[in-house]
Amino acid sequence: MLKTALRFMFYDKPKTFGALFGVIIANFLIGQQLGIFIFLTNAMAVLANNVQTDLWVVDKTTNNVNSLGLVDIRYGKQIESIKGVEKVSPFLVSGATVRFANGKTTPVVILGSQSPRFVGGAWNIQNGKLTDLLKDGAVMIDYFDKKSFGKKNIKESMAGEYFEVGGKKAFCVAETKGVRGFGGIYMFSEINQAQSFCGVSKYKTSAFLVKLDANADRELVKQTINSQITEMKAWTSEEFSAETIREILETSGIATSTGTLIIFAILSGMIIIGLTLYSAAVERLKDYATLKAIGASNGFVSLLIYTQASLIALVGFGVGVGLIEGFRIGIAQGGVIFNISLLLYLALFAVTLLISLGGAYFAVRRVTQVEPATVFRA
Repeated sequence: MLKTALRFMFYDKPKTFGALFGVIIANFLIGQQLGIFIFLTNAMAVLANNVQTDLWVVDKTTNNVNSLGLVDIRYGKQIESIKGVEKVSPFLVSGATVRFANGKTTPVVILGSQSPRFVGGAWNIQNGKLTDLLKDGAVMIDYFDKKSFGKKNIKESMAGEYFEVGGKKAFCVAETKGVRGFGGIYMFSEINQAQSFCGVSKYKTSAFLVKLDANADRELVKQTINSQITEMKAWTSEEFSAETIREILETSGIATSTGTLIIFAILSGMIIIGLTLYSAAVERLKDYATLKAIGASNGFVSLLIYTQASLIALVGFGVGVGLIEGFRIGIAQGGVIFNISLLLYLALFAVTLLISLGGAYFAVRRVTQVEPATVFRA
């Protein structure tokens, strides 16, 4: 069967390559859209996913980690008094404007963590450490955001460079790499300096990061906080991440646009393959009629066409994955970082197979209708 299928495919190379091209394009478009969607969803919940804490406690109306309101910092003492809580650290997330020596400005989101523990502080630090933020005016920015700070070449270090943040003198002590926010440039600072940069009262913060005792029941402590401090709400990192993504997807068109493009990629791939294989089948009706004349059943002929489609799917998937990985590595140089898991690649292969077999169905329908006697007609 495999040998016969290969002969049919190599006999009409243009149509085989046409169908293969359709699979590759559909595969690449689906993978590209999935990759961008993964990057965006990761950016939406980057704080919830990367800040190391047992519980987040925020204003009760807040469902989005990117939209934290200001709360009284003294709530931290109330939270700390609850059984099972070991330590509470305030965490500030607030906007500010950076002004450079040439007068240009850029908006940033300041992430302020409390020394000396710096819970919620910078991660993926390059050539520096968290305690560097203890220096007066010290901040950290991300490697991939340096163009927004006036660097034409992001490989140039920002360490030691001065600028104004919220009208206050600041300088970069180190860089993070790959800390990408959703709709904003993240800048890390010590919380007292962050309050000064953002013009926020020293009695205000955005969230409390709770560390629990080793034997504490996280769910029980969360429920206790919610019942005893009604103005606040406790979240696990997993819950906060999922709720943030859900809320953003529901209020934006990201999921709809991505899903639409993926559906069109599947349909276009199926149409291209269907038309190509159908055209090839019509041109070779006598060959299929000959097979049926010498005893091949409709099942055998159908399997022959589906085998060709499966081979096209397999080769197209392999080439498509190579293109997707090339795309992933290429855009990672600009800070758009994502990874596609093995499970997603298996799902993509299943979709690729569906596209190919779905397209082949039109050719199968036509060939199974041909009469063996056709071979004897002029």
